[in-house]
Parts: sequence; structure tokens; C-alpha cells
Amino acid sequence: MGAVLRVSVAQMSVARSRPGENIEKGERLAREAAARGSDLVCFPEMWTTGFDWDENERIASEQEKTVHRVAAIARENAIWISGSMLTDREGGRPSNTHILFGADGEEKGVYTKSHLFTMIHEDEHEAAGSTLCVVDAPWGKTALAVCYDVRFPELFRTYALTGAGLVLLPAAFPHPRMGHWKVLVRARAIENQMFVVGTNQVGKEDFGPGGEVTYFGDSSVIDPWGETVVEAGETDEELLTAAIDLDMVDEIRAKMTVLRDRRPDLYELD
Repeated sequence: MGAVLRVSVAQMSVARSRPGENIEKGERLAREAAARGSDLVCFPEMWTTGFDWDENERIASEQEKTVHRVAAIARENAIWISGSMLTDREGGRPSNTHILFGADGEEKGVYTKSHLFTMIHEDEHEAAGSTLCVVDAPWGKTALAVCYDVRFPELFRTYALTGAGLVLLPAAFPHPRMGHWKVLVRARAIENQMFVVGTNQVGKEDFGPGGEVTYFGDSSVIDPWGETVVEAGETDEELLTAAIDLDMVDEIRAKMTVLRDRRPDLYELD
């Protein structure tokens, strides 16, 4: 790895189906993160639109202009931006797309959520991705995931085996699964000896027949030893900032050789 990354985590409440309002908020947060000297600012899952199944197909067809605006915000503030957004890039179908923008406004990495959350019928309304994404960022190899992906350790292990030392994880995790979130982000960091930046929403969202959910925040940065670098509260919008030393990844992997000590000859994965 070999670089110190200053990262800001933008825990926010998302205005459903109002991308303009969310972009204005995101621009303010990105500007503040840049003022703090951050290299990267991370937003939650579907941070420009929320999950409005009745409107998402229409909105998705108009989202490229929103993507272009986020790119401009990155360029204007000379800051990298992470977060998942609604797009129609998967064959014209709505998809939950994690885009990592560079400080020059270019798309450095694109990952479409591959594990769709059937509990909220995401699989009925969005197209799943079929490829993973690791970016050679200035601070080191950085992998992209989205929310429900955190329950699939194979994905994170694959990223670790490619040399990634940091995973960016935008999320919309609601009650009553706060305990799961706390354990899972830490477990993925410990077992793969990597940093995990989990950026969650706060506020409420109404899924109609599926009921109303309340997002619990608790956005956090977890280091490769499983320690919490920084953590947000459960209800308020917050912009957290921390400096993380990516050298820690190599140091821990060299000291405790978990990845080298695997026995893939014994594992049966289907």
C-alpha cells in the first residue's frame, strides 16, 4: 500500500426521488470535506434518489446528468467521491451503481451491486451487476462494494486476494439489523486484514407494502485489526474525517499470514 489517506464519511438522510436536493447537500458536504484536507469523501447507498420503486425507472433514464454533476463536484473541489447511485447502465434497466470519481472528475471505478436484497424486492426492480471492481488509486488498491454485499465474505476475500487493502461500502442498513452491521463490517475487515469504510444513511423511508424503515447510521471506518478508527451516531447527519495509514495493511498481513495460510484445496465453493 504505502500512503496515508484522509477520508471523510458523509452520513446523510436521503430525500426520496429528489436528486436535485440530494446533490445540493452532497456538494456542501464535499466542499467541507475538501476544506478539511480530505482526499476522498464517501456517500451512502443510492444517495441521490433513495429506493422509490414507482419512480426509479423514470428517474434512472435521467440520472446521467446527475452523474455528470457529481463528476463536476469532484473536479471543482479536487476530491475523490464514492457512493452508489441509480443509473440505467445495465442494458437500460435501473441499477444500483457504485461510482468512484477521481479528483479530476473522471470515473475511476464503476461497480453495479451484484447481490440484490430480496427482502425489499430489489431483485424485481434493478439489474444485478456481473463484475467486481478494484481501482489503483493513489493511496493503494481500493475495491468497491454496496450494502448487502457485506453479507457475502467470498466477495471481500476475492478483493483481498487481488491485493486490495481498502473497501468502500455505501449502505442503507435499517433497524432492526444494527447488530449485524456492527459485526459484519468488522468481520470483513479482520478476516481480510483490510480497511473497510462503511457509509450508512440516517432517516426513514417508506417502502409501501414493505413498510417503513429507519436507517440507523453508525457509519464507520474499521482498520485491518478490527479497531474502529471513527464512528458516527445513530440518528444525525454527520461528516466524519479520519486519516488512515494504508501501510498498516501490509504490516498486518506480513505479521499474521492469514491469506497465505489458507487451504483452498479443501474448500468447496459453489
